[in-house]
Amino acid sequence: MYNADNNDLFAQRVVNLRTAVLPRKLPITIGNMVSAPKHKQVALAFPVGVPWLALCMRGIAEYAQEHGGWNFLSSLVTLIGAKEFSITVSGLRGWPGDGVIAFINDLAEARAAKRLGIPVVALSGMIGNVELPRVMVDHYAIGRLGAEHLLQCGFRRLGFYGIRGPWYSRQRCRGFRDRAAEAGVPCSVFDQLPATDSRMSWQKRVAPVDQWLQTLKPPVGIMAVHDFRARILLEECNRLGLDVPHQVALIGADNDPTICENCQPTLSSVMRNAWQIGYAAAALLDKLISGKTPRQTEIVFPPEGVAQRRSTDTIAVDDPQVSAAVHLMHDHLAEVVGIESILAQVPVSRRFLEKRFQNLFGCTPYQYLCRLRIERAKQLLRNGERIKLRSLAKTCGFTNSDHMRLVFHRTTGLTPGEYRRKHASRKRPASGQKKGRHKIESDVPAQGIWKTRSTGRKKTPAVK
Repeated sequence: MYNADNNDLFAQRVVNLRTAVLPRKLPITIGNMVSAPKHKQVALAFPVGVPWLALCMRGIAEYAQEHGGWNFLSSLVTLIGAKEFSITVSGLRGWPGDGVIAFINDLAEARAAKRLGIPVVALSGMIGNVELPRVMVDHYAIGRLGAEHLLQCGFRRLGFYGIRGPWYSRQRCRGFRDRAAEAGVPCSVFDQLPATDSRMSWQKRVAPVDQWLQTLKPPVGIMAVHDFRARILLEECNRLGLDVPHQVALIGADNDPTICENCQPTLSSVMRNAWQIGYAAAALLDKLISGKTPRQTEIVFPPEGVAQRRSTDTIAVDDPQVSAAVHLMHDHLAEVVGIESILAQVPVSRRFLEKRFQNLFGCTPYQYLCRLRIERAKQLLRNGERIKLRSLAKTCGFTNSDHMRLVFHRTTGLTPGEYRRKHASRKRPASGQKKGRHKIESDVPAQGIWKTRSTGRKKTPAVK
């Protein structure tokens, strides 16, 4: 929960981020007394236990470590049963700190932030005009990126599942619909009212979702406003007997691993770029605390890319023979399956299937299967895990690591090791690089802008 009305009961944890590895300021000597250097006191008024906000926290912490160490006042997610409540902006009234990085839920909290008398940097997109310095993801670009991913999967019918009220949901929906309109494909939108009664049964809560799903004609690609809503769609598709991903492909947003990786099939998601947002928020707050006037008071980052998982691991085609062959390839990608095995289950000749693949994809069935395997290998290599090439080849359906290395180099121009090192070196900005103008490491294009509130100018990111 992001809202907490009880401002007297919250767990205060002061985290000292000074480390022995980093250079420290020398103590100040006054007469015979030695005074330790003063470190900035910064409150984090957001639930650091939420996965994307935890990544923000890591970005904030790294900036603090690089700039002498800060002391943080922070809290976890509100736990009503344990009587633990998140720190809120209004609960910081009278707190003798230097600055705040906060999750602003509504205009009342924005007004409370202005009354604190210390600099406050906002993170959230719950409201459009927060009238505070803010760092956030480009929510419009998140919607566009979700639609782009589904279009690349071949879907020519799209849907968006949002929630009524939050500004970020409207922005994500607008980006999704605009990209669908550019592609000339129909887009169905369902905005659900937030539940107002916690005692309402789960069946009643999801009944409108069921009704909407049954109005859609498969195959259809659907984006949910965030991962929790995508998980609801997945569960209802399973209950209604809809095949995910072949009949209904699903993608969420925020890339919450707890939600995305603990369901069947696993959920694809648009990544926020949360670490970078946290780092930039800390840098902006540092300037404000120092009395400087930053050039940008609202910084918008493009999303990092798409974390593709099983829920969009398909290609939507209307040709029944090609569709059957493609689904077999996707479903048995980790097995050493050749084209002869595919033809044994699809009642057409090899020549017929090759002509259809050439017409639809511009390649042979074998080339298409190799592309799928290389894409799976690239995803695993980008994850940063030190997987051995032999295991990687087996996971991607290659007969051996030499065969995989040959096909990988022919497709990408790099060896698997070179590809892994290239992406590992770009996980974070290099020292001295301007925060907020970073390279998007994704095979799916994203769009983002920097906004300067004072002039309204827009700047395109350094790399699209």
